Parts: sequence; C-alpha cells; structure tokens
Amino acid sequence: MTVADAHRTVETVWRIEAPRLIAGLARMARGDVGLAEELAQDALVAALEQWPESGVPRNPGAWLMTIAKRRAVDQFRRNERYAEKLEEVGRDQQLGEGVLPDFDAALDDHIEDDVLRLLFVACHPVLNTQARVALTLRMLGGLTTDEIARAFLVRESTIAQRIVRAKKALTAAKVPFEVPEGEERVARLSSVLEVLYLVFNEGYSATRGDDWMRPALCEEAMRLGRVLAGLMPDEPEVHGLVALMELQASRAKARTGPNGEPVLLLDQDRSRWDRLLIQHGLAALALSEQLAEGAYGPYSAQAEIAACHARARTAPETDWARIAALYEGLAKLQPSPVIELNRGVAVAMAYGPSAGLAVVDAVADDPALKDYHLLPSVRGDLLQKLGRLEEAEQEFRRAAEMTENARERALLLDRATAVGR
Repeated sequence: MTVADAHRTVETVWRIEAPRLIAGLARMARGDVGLAEELAQDALVAALEQWPESGVPRNPGAWLMTIAKRRAVDQFRRNERYAEKLEEVGRDQQLGEGVLPDFDAALDDHIEDDVLRLLFVACHPVLNTQARVALTLRMLGGLTTDEIARAFLVRESTIAQRIVRAKKALTAAKVPFEVPEGEERVARLSSVLEVLYLVFNEGYSATRGDDWMRPALCEEAMRLGRVLAGLMPDEPEVHGLVALMELQASRAKARTGPNGEPVLLLDQDRSRWDRLLIQHGLAALALSEQLAEGAYGPYSAQAEIAACHARARTAPETDWARIAALYEGLAKLQPSPVIELNRGVAVAMAYGPSAGLAVVDAVADDPALKDYHLLPSVRGDLLQKLGRLEEAEQEFRRAAEMTENARERALLLDRATAVGR
C-alpha cells in the first residue's frame, strides 16, 4: 500500500469512526469534549504515521479507540485526576507493557449510547443554537469547518470560532455526559433535530470533494434519528424527521449514474428507488401525523413533500401544485430564503417558469443566498425553459464557479455548454 493509498484509507475510516470514537472518549473524560477530540486527533495522527508501513488493521475503528485510550491514560497520568480517570479507562489495559489488547474487544459495549449522549451534550442550553449545531456537526458528523460553514451559508472563520467557544463553554460549565430527562430533553430536541438533518444533508449532497454523496453520513443521521424516535416515541417531529430522511435516502441509488455523475430528480430511474425505505418513511410520516393530529411541523411538512415524489410512479405524475402549497405552508412555519427558492421550483413546475422565476427573483438579493450555488443553478434552469439561453448559460457557469463539489461542477458546466450551443 502506498502512502497516498494509506492516507485515503485513514480519511475514509475517520469519517465513519470519528463520531463513535469521540463519543466514547468523551464519556471516559467525563464530558470534556475538547479533550476527547484532542485524543481522537492523536489517534488519527498515529494512523497516518503507522498504517502506510504496517497496513490497515482488521478492525480500524477499534485500533483508533485503543490508541486514543492509551493517549488518555498518558494524559490522565500527568494530572492530579489520574487516579479517578484510571478507573474510567479500566485497570486491565496492560499499561506500560507495550502490548495492545484485542482490537475487537477494545470498543466499549455501550459506544452507541455514547453517541446519543454526546448529541445531547453538544446541544446543551449553555450554548446558543448556532454553537450547538456547529459543535455537533464537527463532533458527530466529522465535518470540516468549511463544510459546516457552507451548510450554514456563513464564513468558515465564524464556524471555527463557534466551535472553539462551544467546547470551552461546555468544559467551564461541567456539563454532565448524559441524556437529559423530562422537560429538559424536550427543550433540546429542536436543536438535536436540526443537527441530524444537516448531517444527513451533507451526506445526501456533499458540499465539496469528488463524490456527489457521502452515504455514511446519511446512514449515521438516519440511525441516530431512529434511536431518538425510540427514546422519544411521542414526539411527532422526531418521526417526521425520520420519515423525511428515509424518503429522501430512498432515491440514493438513482441519484448517480454509472460513473458517479449526478442524476437530477426528474431524470431518475424510479425503479431504482428503495421501496422498503419508502414504506418505512411513509409509515413514520403517518405516525407523525397521527401524533400531531394532522398538523404539520417543519420536518413532517418536508416529509410530506418528499412523499409526493415517492408516491408518483413517474415524474409527470408528480403533484407539483400540492408541493408548491406545502412549501408555502413550510415558509410560514420556518421562514427561509432557501425554502422560497425551493417553492419557486415547485411553482415553476405547477404554473410555468415565469411564475417560478418571479418567486426566485424575489429572494435573489437575500444576503444568505450570496454564495449559495443553487440560486444561479435554479435561475439557469428557469431561464433556459423561457428561452433566454444566453442568460441561462451565464447562470450555470456562475453556479459552477460557486460549488466546491467536483461532480456538481461538471454537471453545471455540461448544462452551460449545452445551452450555449
């Protein structure tokens, strides 16, 4: 294995294992998420140094946890809390003997619960909403500050500052590493749901890199959503979010072509949609609506929009008028220029491109959309349908310059070239 191959493997493993690794270490460190991330990063560095020579271990996640635990022991030994922390790590780790324990046994049995605990810790009220979301995306989603910044449509330096301050605030407040109970749990729920959906979206449409999707992030967000639904079975919006993620994830196999290129919704082969995920998503949506007695929250409303697509056997059968109405209702629940942009697409499909462009142009100057590549992409599509081809080409090229995802950039440039012919 070359050094480059090893480094790519380490990066892939890190994306998958980082949430579990940091969560397990945070429990050991009594909720000190800053220390947990430092220990995890130490293990990552060790992998980058050793794997090119030794090869990738049979269980890379357990290898990283074992190395991180050893770093933890060293850290605890150097401070006055060593005796207390040693009990957390375990006295049977053969310290000082230079022999790693069995990698398959190195991960704790309750590591999955630790991820959920970390999720609620990161969403503690001691942090403001923006800091909660940014920290959780960093810790549990394994996203870079740049990727989080693009999800929030803000500057990277802003996100970096939020994360640093959030970790310091949690440490200073000595937040317990536990899932809250009762009213406190409900109070943190909206932030937790927001985090899970942002993680899912980063997996569903990656903001950067060479891949159109990052399935591991989608799967992790759905897994956490299902765990949360089991923990809070009477909360309609928890089931609404699960429904939304499952219905969107059902299209995953149809969203890319043979060479990994993006395939847009209306061009997808619907026979490749995952009918089991659709069935599960529709069931979760029905449960959400039952618990809410027919009322829609932000996530159940978006799930109903996704359900309109899932129920349509072919693209022409899609009920775009209903989708436009659902977006209008969603905009009242959760005002956002991005929602208005999506409503513009639905209005265009239901009532024509001129009507859709009017909705889009009404929010085109919103500062939040300044660096949002989907604005010129949508405008390019509508302008093309209106026969304004020169303007459409310019918009597609502008969108291509703004996106950092290689697959999406290629798609937009292809559309620009096709329009310009």
